[in-house]
Amino acid sequence: MTQTPNPGALAGIRVVEVGSFIAGPFCGQLLADLGADVVKVEPPQSGDVMRQWGAVQLDGKSLWWPVIARNKRSLTLDLRTGRGQEIARALIAEADILVENFRPGTLEKWGLGPDDLWTTNPGLIVARVSGFGQTGPYSRDAGFGAIAEAMGGLRTLAGFPDRPPPRAGLSIGDSLAGAFAALGTLAALEARRRTGKGQVVDVGITDAVLAVQESVLSEYSATGALRERTGTRLPGIAPSNLYPTRDGQWAIIGANGDAIFKRLAQAMGASELAADPRYATHRARGTHQQELDDRVAVWTRTLPLAELLAVLKRAAVPAGPLNDAAGIVQDAHFRERGAVVEVESEEYGRLTMQGVTPRLSETPGAVQWAGPPLGHHTREVLSERLGLSAADIAQLKADGVI
Repeated sequence: MTQTPNPGALAGIRVVEVGSFIAGPFCGQLLADLGADVVKVEPPQSGDVMRQWGAVQLDGKSLWWPVIARNKRSLTLDLRTGRGQEIARALIAEADILVENFRPGTLEKWGLGPDDLWTTNPGLIVARVSGFGQTGPYSRDAGFGAIAEAMGGLRTLAGFPDRPPPRAGLSIGDSLAGAFAALGTLAALEARRRTGKGQVVDVGITDAVLAVQESVLSEYSATGALRERTGTRLPGIAPSNLYPTRDGQWAIIGANGDAIFKRLAQAMGASELAADPRYATHRARGTHQQELDDRVAVWTRTLPLAELLAVLKRAAVPAGPLNDAAGIVQDAHFRERGAVVEVESEEYGRLTMQGVTPRLSETPGAVQWAGPPLGHHTREVLSERLGLSAADIAQLKADGVI
C-alpha cells in the first residue's frame, strides 16, 4: 500500500475524522481526495461499521470501505474512555478540521465539543453532520439518510404515481450532506485565513436534501401546486426520456430545446415535426409530451443502441446509454478523464473505483491508497503527532484504549 503525501490543493491541512456510517466519512473522503491528511478515528476491535457494509463483499470484506476510507490513515481509539478522549483532544489541538457525525450532544458529553476544543485550538473548524442538524426540535433525534430523504421531500418525487415511492440504490441523502459539509469546510478555511478564527459547519442531512429541491417549495408557495412522481420523465420537458432500442436496451435522449428538437426531427427523418404547432415550441412539446414520447419511441425501436447513439451524435442531439457498473468501467471516456481509476490494495488486490471529483488543473487530487486495515496507522500517528514512545503505545494497547 503506497502511502505518500498527496500534493493536492489541501496538502498540509490536517483533519481528524470521528464518527461512522456515510455522511461524515464521505466529507472526509472528499477532503482526503484533494490532499488533506485525514486521520480516521475508529473504535478498537470493531472499527467503523462501513467495514461491514455493502451489498456485495469480497471474502467477507466490504467493497465500500476501500472507497469511503481511501487516502485516510486509520487510528484506533476508544473515545468512551477518559484516556481516549485525552488523546483525541491532543490530536485535535493541532488539527485544522474536525469532522464528526455523532448525534448532537455526544462530543459535548465527552468534553470534545467545539467550545472545549477552541480553548486550545481557536482556529479549529468543526464540521458537524447529523440527521437533522445541531438545532431545532428534531436535532437530538436519531436520523439516517433514508429518513431525511423522505422528510426532505426527495423520496416523494421518485418513481411512478401508481405505486409507493422507491429509494435510489445509493445513499443519496448522506452523500449530499457529506458534499455540503466539505463545501462548508472549505468556505470556513477561507474565512479563517482572514480572521484566524474557526467555526462550526452545521449540516443536517435533511438540510442537504432540501437544498437540491430546485423550485419545488416555491411552486407550492406561489400556486399551491405539489410536485408528484412522474416516473422516467419530468412533466412539461419533452422529449427527454428513456427510449427503447431494437436490441432491447435503453437510450436516454434530451432534445427539449427548440434547436435540438429540430435536429432530432431531422435525424428521425421527420423534419416536419419541428414546424408542427404541437411540437414547435418548448411549451407545446410539454403539453403533448406523451404523444411526442410515443413518436420518438417508435423511431428508436428501429435501431440497435450503438447505431442509434451514433446517429444522434452526428446530429448533435444529447443522448447516452443507460449504464450499469459494467458499462461505466468499460467506457473509454471515463477512463481517459480519470473518472474511473484502478487502485492497488494489499487487502483487496486491484480495485476499480470512481476517481476524484472535482478535477483541479494545477493541484489535482489523487487516489493514493484504498481504505486501510483497522488501526494500520495507529503507531505512526501517535508517535508522529504526539511523540508517544513504543512503550507508551504498547501500554495503551494493553489497556484497550487503542
